Amino acid sequence: MDQFMNKIVNVVTQDGRVIVGLMKGYDQHLNVILDECHERVFSSDLGVESVVLGLYIVRGDNIGVIGEVDAELDSQIDLSEIMAPPIPAVVH
Repeated sequence: MDQFMNKIVNVVTQDGRVIVGLMKGYDQHLNVILDECHERVFSSDLGVESVVLGLYIVRGDNIGVIGEVDAELDSQIDLSEIMAPPIPAVVH
């Protein structure tokens, strides 16, 4: 997780939420602190809506996937053009 510190990351949670933000910290339970973050809400009809969250903590047991975002490439994507259904929740 150290490689993600002070970098923009994309977190997909167990319930299918997609949260993008600057990783400021984590602990032994993999709880993650994100700053300047927003949630990307996917829709099959309306494109991707970006909901500003600000400073946010994601519990480690709720994280499905975390990865670094290429900020330059990400800025070139027009999210309003992307039509996709929301990611379903993980079923155990």
